Amino acid sequence: MSKKIVILNGSPRKKGNTSALVKSFTEGAEASGNTVTEFFLGGMNIHGCRGCFGGHSSKDCPCVQQDDMNQIYPAVRDCDVIVLASPLYYWNMSGQLRTAVDRLFALEEGDGNLLRGHGRASALLMAAEGNGFEDVLLYYNHLMEHLKWENLGHVLAGGNGDIGDIDGKPELQKAYELGKSIQ
Repeated sequence: MSKKIVILNGSPRKKGNTSALVKSFTEGAEASGNTVTEFFLGGMNIHGCRGCFGGHSSKDCPCVQQDDMNQIYPAVRDCDVIVLASPLYYWNMSGQLRTAVDRLFALEEGDGNLLRGHGRASALLMAAEGNGFEDVLLYYNHLMEHLKWENLGHVLAGGNGDIGDIDGKPELQKAYELGKSIQ
């Protein structure tokens, strides 16, 4: 049975190493008959969460702020799998991705929780110059526990500072296989 997959790509570079992981993952996921929708967050207008607790999950646009998250909310609401993709920035996800994840909280507020649980799953794709992924994995695992999403795994590609450094590396095949495994 085909799955609806949403990728939140938090890289600021459209053709960077994180995007190469996303491309490989997407090719694998689509080869298994899944539908993939990618949001390149670096090209979107998304403001930080205000912590106002004014969201209403039942609305088409659940947040009080009206920005490009309004494109993401319906896709997340209807998906089976959410992929978080990011370069490693100061031992965590990029600000672009963290901002979008924070804003997903509006789907937990108000009339009903449309984010936590619901049989969803998630995967993590990351590229980095170094290999210090411990802190981001701790955050990601806690996030999966809180959201009650199945953790499908991760592909962590260290040693990729410049655009194109990831070309030919085994992590691209791992990303493809992770995408292909979703059925």
